Amino acid sequence: MARVLRPHGRRGEIAAEILTDFPDRLSRLNSVYLWDGEAEARHVNVRGCRLSPPRRAGHELKRQAIFHFEGSDSISDAERLAGLEVQIPLSERLPLPGGSYYVTDLIGCAVRDSDGRALGLVRGVQFTGEGTPGTPLLVIDAAEGELLIPLAREICTRIDPEARWIEVNLPEGLRDLNR
Repeated sequence: MARVLRPHGRRGEIAAEILTDFPDRLSRLNSVYLWDGEAEARHVNVRGCRLSPPRRAGHELKRQAIFHFEGSDSISDAERLAGLEVQIPLSERLPLPGGSYYVTDLIGCAVRDSDGRALGLVRGVQFTGEGTPGTPLLVIDAAEGELLIPLAREICTRIDPEARWIEVNLPEGLRDLNR
């Protein structure tokens, strides 16, 4: 949902980068999990969360969430939270419209071409043109190295996150662009 950036103020609040497409939901959270990407996530209660007003950063508008977590009462408490991800259980995610996917559902999917040849596994998703969204790119761990594939309906013709696979119809020359 968000990534902790730094302390905000002197009373233990933190500023967080918003990672969700549903930012208004952040202010209604009662509890979240804080995760460092390695150890087990830590459950914490949310004392409050507000969204900062949008501010211009270059050509884009940015918003941040200002959280106050239970147990964070000072600048030093807040500093220890920097870099942690603010997460909710998968069961609490909002349903998405057809043709939309959560990044976590795509990571680890096997990618194959329309002839059934395996290309690799999705390692991540890169978002381009922040503020003016472009087409996200699937980051594929392929045998010949990293392969970037636009997450466009014309290219990713079939996606089945439950079965953990994506079928692609690569335009001619796309593989060569990644070399």
